Amino acid sequence: MHLVGTNPTLNLQRDLELIDHLDRLGFDEAWIGEHHSAGAETIASPEVMIAAAAQRTRHIKLGTGVSSLPYHHPLVLADRIVMLDHLTRGRMMFGVGPGQLTTDARMLGIDTNEQRRMMEESFDVMMALFKGETVTSHTDWFTCEGARLQMRPYSDPLFDVAVAASISPAGPKTAGKHGAGLLSIAATNPLGFEMLAGHWKVMEEQAAYYGTTVDRRKWRMMGPMHIAESEEQALENCRYGLAWVFDYLSHIIPTPPLEATSYEELVQQLNETGSGVVGTPEMAIAQIQRLVDESGGFGCYLFLGADLADWKATLRSYELFAQYVMPHFQGQLAPVQASYDWVMGEGDTFVTATINAQMKSMGEYQSEREARGTT
Repeated sequence: MHLVGTNPTLNLQRDLELIDHLDRLGFDEAWIGEHHSAGAETIASPEVMIAAAAQRTRHIKLGTGVSSLPYHHPLVLADRIVMLDHLTRGRMMFGVGPGQLTTDARMLGIDTNEQRRMMEESFDVMMALFKGETVTSHTDWFTCEGARLQMRPYSDPLFDVAVAASISPAGPKTAGKHGAGLLSIAATNPLGFEMLAGHWKVMEEQAAYYGTTVDRRKWRMMGPMHIAESEEQALENCRYGLAWVFDYLSHIIPTPPLEATSYEELVQQLNETGSGVVGTPEMAIAQIQRLVDESGGFGCYLFLGADLADWKATLRSYELFAQYVMPHFQGQLAPVQASYDWVMGEGDTFVTATINAQMKSMGEYQSEREARGTT
């Protein structure tokens, strides 16, 4: 989400630069959405952005977050996704949803009450196509006659597939049916937070009914977060766009009313309710642990990609996260700390050993010189 009134060409360029930045920092995934209205989210084709980002990155996985299935014929979209799986050499991820912006649906003549049903119909067909099946399906909005893909996916097993979920059970219902992952895009929203355990229960029930398997490691949770060296610095950084972002979101998705009457109160409310984090790496760690405790465990935390702060401060926020938060949850800090504590806890033992070894070597060399008659 970019501030309206800023250069859209530059914003798209910075989206690509940000993904490149995240790749260098060791982030695992970047998800790119699809939007056609509202002016704040201007990426119309996540597939095009993924193709561009894949050419400038090496490790980070790239996903559609999400492709709005009612907007596309399932065969054509499936064909493009498999093509990207090949072009990225298996770094492709496929996230799906019914479409978030009702203004998109209105322009396409789609009844918003039918979007979730349409998503499920399309997803059933696409999953069959990915598995190499030939599909014939007639619905009121698409037809497949002996449809099949020209290429099998590059990834084996199949690339990550995930279904978006916010409050309703539609997302976990569809994900559990197919053994797909879950994208909880409202995980830190107070109501969405309360639904986390219930959504996973739906996943498990559906998986048991359809004979599939669901994996918590493929459960992603998204929330707004900006961190800096201090809470005061983070507060100042987010004066740039945080209030604008939440005002925009209040016109897009159902959100509890914000009682804050000032910017400072807004930040305080976000931090106190867990709706977001504007603060320090320590606060980021606490937020993610809170999500772990409430959900019972999940695989990946996703940042809301939005202009909460300016470009420089945004880059720095991701750097601090990579430096202090990522290794905390990836188990990379403990062995380093243990090794450091071992050395420091021995006082001058190891320094003394080094000195003794050096003195021994010097003495042996002197003895050799004397034996050769060297003065």
